Amino acid sequence: MADISWRDRLFGGLKRTSDKLGDNLTGLFGKAALDAQTLDEIEEALILSDLGPAMAVRVRERLAEGRFNKELTEDYLREIIAEEIEKVLAPVARPLEIEAFPRPQVILVIGVNGSGKTTTIAKLAHNFLEQDYGVMLAAGDTFRAAAIGQLKVWAERLGIPIVAGKEGGDAAGIVFDAVKQATATGIDVLIVDTAGRLQNKTELMDELAKIRRILGRLNPASPHDVVLVLDATTGQNALNQIEVFKETAQVTGLVMTKLDGTARGGVLVAAAEKFRLPIHAIGVGEKIEDLRPFDPGDMARAIAGTAYAR
Repeated sequence: MADISWRDRLFGGLKRTSDKLGDNLTGLFGKAALDAQTLDEIEEALILSDLGPAMAVRVRERLAEGRFNKELTEDYLREIIAEEIEKVLAPVARPLEIEAFPRPQVILVIGVNGSGKTTTIAKLAHNFLEQDYGVMLAAGDTFRAAAIGQLKVWAERLGIPIVAGKEGGDAAGIVFDAVKQATATGIDVLIVDTAGRLQNKTELMDELAKIRRILGRLNPASPHDVVLVLDATTGQNALNQIEVFKETAQVTGLVMTKLDGTARGGVLVAAAEKFRLPIHAIGVGEKIEDLRPFDPGDMARAIAGTAYAR
């Protein structure tokens, strides 16, 4: 029953995205035959729906080879869009697995302020606890007292240890202490919050580089994951964030949040097409259990506005 509930929330959360797609495609159906002009209009509609130019070209080429000079129906077009989206999402759908040895597996979580980063850390921790892993948090965003306080509250709610310092403290030092404690106490996974102030890009890069150096001294394989949290409501700006953080932090995977009513969910497809980074999970609500590994088929059908995959 839980899976059905999650799927319903996913389709409900992306309804505005699929409705926006439908609005952009209005007037293109029921024509006597599919021609070059209609293909141009479909391509433009897909780009306006945040699916990205590469996906628009994919769909155009698929239609041209299979339906040219035939009548176009809405159901047929949505099915084609869903199939092409799934082809792009399937290779990057990869849950975040705890495989590092020796422990702990260190996961740096990065993202701009307001992206839902701290809440996502709590949700990831909850998911790992559900799998019987020992989890510790490190409050490495020392730039904001609110971030430290919020992470402490989540650690207390989840009943897990946290290493934190004062506002303005040395983030790399906190991460060093956290790894030492996690190693000594047999923790499986250490999740590290980091600052997300892109307006101070040079400072951010220096801080992340320092954290990486400290981690590398303790374990050359660390950090094992660098996860970028993206807010779906920012649309195309999410692509810019991936570009910047790939450069500054060597991102290894993505989590997309706030797919709970936004009309900008199509940007996940554009991100997958452009960057090919693993997408570990998506969030469709504020509850602690509202972050799950995503099913590419369901995600594709929710965006395209077609029926559940059988």
